[in-house]
Amino acid sequence: MKKIYILIALLGLVSSYTIVAQDKNNDGKALFGDMTARHIGPALMSGRINDMEVHPTNSRIIYAGTAGGGVWKSNDAGTTFNPIFDDYCQSIGAVALDPNDPDNTIYVGTGETWTRNSVSVGDGLYKSTDGGANWRKLGFDKSERIANIIVNPKNPKEVYVAVLGALWGDSEERGVYKSTDAGETWNKLLYINPKTGCADLAMDPNDPNVLYASMWEFRRTGWSFESGGENSALYKSTDGGANWSKIHNGFPSGKLGRLGIAVAPSNPNVLYTVIEAEKDERKGLYRSDDAGKSWKQLNNDFGITVRPFYFSRIVVDPLDENVIVKGGLSGSISRDGGKTFKNLGNMHSDIHDIAFSIKDSDIMYVGTDGGVYRSWDGGTNMEIVENLPLSQFYHISVDDASPYNVYGGLQDNGSWYGPSSSPGGVEARDWNSVGYGDGFRVLKHPTKNIIYSEMQGAENVWRFDVDRNLSKTIQPLPSKGVAKLRFNWNAPMAVSTHQPDRFYMGSQFLHKSDDMGDTWEIISPDLTTNDPTKQAQENSGGLSKDNSGAENHTTIFTIAESPLDENVIWVGTDDGNVQVTQDGGKTWTNTIGNISGLPKNTWTYHIEASVFNKGTAYAVFEGHTQNDMNPYTYKTTDFGKTWTNIITDDVVGFVRNIQEDYVNPDLLFLGTEFGLYITLDGGKNWKKFTNNMPSVAVHFIDLQKETNDLVMGTHGRGVIIIDDISPLRELTPEVLNKNVHFFASKPTVINEKSNFSGSFGAETQFVGRNKSKNAQIKYYLKKRHTFGKMKMEVQDMEGNTIFELGPGKSKGINIVNWTGKIRQPKVAKGKTFSFGGFTSPYVAAGTYKAVMTKGKETYEQTFELVYDEKSSLTAEERGFKNKTTMKMYNMTQELAYLVYELDEMIVKAESDKNTKMVSKLNGLKETLVITTGDNYVGSAEPQLREKMADLYSKLANNYDKPTKSELESLSIISERFDTAKADFMKLKKKFKTKDDFSVKTFQEFLESK
Repeated sequence: MKKIYILIALLGLVSSYTIVAQDKNNDGKALFGDMTARHIGPALMSGRINDMEVHPTNSRIIYAGTAGGGVWKSNDAGTTFNPIFDDYCQSIGAVALDPNDPDNTIYVGTGETWTRNSVSVGDGLYKSTDGGANWRKLGFDKSERIANIIVNPKNPKEVYVAVLGALWGDSEERGVYKSTDAGETWNKLLYINPKTGCADLAMDPNDPNVLYASMWEFRRTGWSFESGGENSALYKSTDGGANWSKIHNGFPSGKLGRLGIAVAPSNPNVLYTVIEAEKDERKGLYRSDDAGKSWKQLNNDFGITVRPFYFSRIVVDPLDENVIVKGGLSGSISRDGGKTFKNLGNMHSDIHDIAFSIKDSDIMYVGTDGGVYRSWDGGTNMEIVENLPLSQFYHISVDDASPYNVYGGLQDNGSWYGPSSSPGGVEARDWNSVGYGDGFRVLKHPTKNIIYSEMQGAENVWRFDVDRNLSKTIQPLPSKGVAKLRFNWNAPMAVSTHQPDRFYMGSQFLHKSDDMGDTWEIISPDLTTNDPTKQAQENSGGLSKDNSGAENHTTIFTIAESPLDENVIWVGTDDGNVQVTQDGGKTWTNTIGNISGLPKNTWTYHIEASVFNKGTAYAVFEGHTQNDMNPYTYKTTDFGKTWTNIITDDVVGFVRNIQEDYVNPDLLFLGTEFGLYITLDGGKNWKKFTNNMPSVAVHFIDLQKETNDLVMGTHGRGVIIIDDISPLRELTPEVLNKNVHFFASKPTVINEKSNFSGSFGAETQFVGRNKSKNAQIKYYLKKRHTFGKMKMEVQDMEGNTIFELGPGKSKGINIVNWTGKIRQPKVAKGKTFSFGGFTSPYVAAGTYKAVMTKGKETYEQTFELVYDEKSSLTAEERGFKNKTTMKMYNMTQELAYLVYELDEMIVKAESDKNTKMVSKLNGLKETLVITTGDNYVGSAEPQLREKMADLYSKLANNYDKPTKSELESLSIISERFDTAKADFMKLKKKFKTKDDFSVKTFQEFLESK
């Protein structure tokens, strides 16, 4: 046994495995400051779940470890969940609670263990001792996938970890590990070879020295998968892992594949395993009633044996050893010890984990490819958890609508589009389905309300007419005299910016259609290496053949037409070619030989054609399917004759996408396996963006030109948007050295729109946050302001103060929001609510300035408010509306002051025992405000305050000019107020006191709280 000191030895290893450095702080948070990402989901289809865990003593606490969206915790029995692991790797293999301290001590092993082609990678083991508020890494940096974590229920210092290990290559960091000091140091207990990892680990609940380990030999490449071999086996230890022996009595002969293992909590002598064997009839569920001494095959149903690499989880009811659940396409449950099974209730297919409630086994939690489901009746009926935004996008795109829509395809959840903002927030009902299966690229026609979408392997490519609700399949089909078409599982599509009806697709050839897919022509030779050794997908799978199309290789993967010249087209292939044509496809040049430092056949994952120069392009290469986790991104300015590496040590995680800014060529955005990186200097330095941005795999990035929003399709946390990245364009070295710099801003449209949307039905749903409609004052501070006065106010161009704002004082980018409204009017005190007291009027459109005082220095920035171009009001009508609104605003405040004076006089008259004057004053007050009833439902007749404030509220909240009826009402109110003021002045002249009496001035009253 080899002793491993995780915190010292593993962290000190020198390796090109760059994910070790994931937690490196490169000051991105300080620079980006108040620029914050917002999440819009969707959650209605959620995403893949890898592991479900239930608190051992509190049935209301549930944990979900997700395939690409981190760790989520529920405190209300799965009704709602919240993320607790956002700062770290989001691909989760296992979550474990220390049964000795389950409220505080949590272990998380990263790296998904259901080893499909699109899984993310992990970067080690983490521990929290405060319920998930803070985390510390315990090593296993190169483990890539951790399948199980078990804490001895009688000794919290004993912890076992099952490391499945690398998927795409050999790895020494596999097997079963043990710590006797709560994770500080580790011993490797069970190791077979660099290709065989521990796929499952179980402990006897009555005897922690008894362990069971499933060892699995496996390997995936970009073009094949192999499950099983001579080294797959099930082992048992009775001495805490010091010694192990195979327990195969009754097992099938020959090679074995993935084996699940489960111990019945109520009777630990009962074990279950699901075996992947050479012969189909020997696959299936096996049971032991003597703690593994002998085994008997019980079931060979398809639901039990299907896709063992993806479905091997077995869970036993904690109260009944004969009730077992097996993951699978639909999930299977047996109530007779495994002899017969039936499907679980209707839910998303692909079931990966199941957890029983500790108090009632009829309550179950199920993790699927479509999120978490709950059952209250033992699995007969299922309901989805609606607030887990774990959708796994492969690609996204945006249109030019207002608000713009986001389009994208999802792992096992079809293709969708939805708004970037929506009344009340982006809800589940805002998303629209435009495709089935595994969804990938979804593209909007540049000028027509037509959407292109696809499913895996270009099995179907749809052209959907949104207005007429019509769809048509348009994928290129085999034709006479043309070789068999090879489409990638994630087949590339592209639309032309030059010819709107032009549409491209890639097989091994580049296909072009000029009539939206009705007819196709091939405009290239085979652009791949056409390596026949990588084209035997029918043999993929190992012991269980699995030719789903996911391993199709030597295919085109990315297509980029130059936005400057329709004849310049770039094509990248999954086997490492970068091809370019400058004559619309007549001739092609493979430029891959001009790139130095790139391993051969590294997947060309994305090509970005520049908007600044038609010879400029960026190429992203992704080598993790060759067990190469390094980031690769290159730039050419001469059509690929030469390439320059633009990756630095700042970037952690292999790269999948790059987006060039449309204004500043040095501003680039990089999507990596562990989040978003941004460079301001063309790639010389990169900084990680972490403001509400998890360390999630960013698969695709788009930039909406009108709003300057950066839109990301993540593989685990849905669509994430950074609104208006334009300030980053100005962050030149000169600006970064200034003490204060205000950023230029587009005019802000005054938001006069309203709607009647509510949150009905969304109480437990995820609702995406909308883009701010406020005027935003953005500025950069070289240093945090810590000493001296700092204030900000909005002024008109004559220097009159309109509104006071709280300035941001942090180093980096600060964003201060202003609604464009002045403060609410002072409203007279009364017994009921007054909507006027909650209504702030907008200022008129025009130019304003933000004035910031910082110590002895003053800084100014002008900005503009404008009306919506679609507004029906003329300038004259607009002026009249504003004038009338402000007349009522001022009148409301005058009445408030009059009632204040009345109240002060009443108090004084009462103290002077002047009952006659008290009666007269109260009599007047009762005509001005309601003085009886309660604060919500007042039975009294509305008085002047209520009528005045309500009319003011209507005028201020209305987009339109005042109606004739409203003006008549205003006239009546004005006359009544004039009468009240006259009556008050008469009383005021008669008001006599025994001593001095004074009240606040009108201005003092307005400024008082």
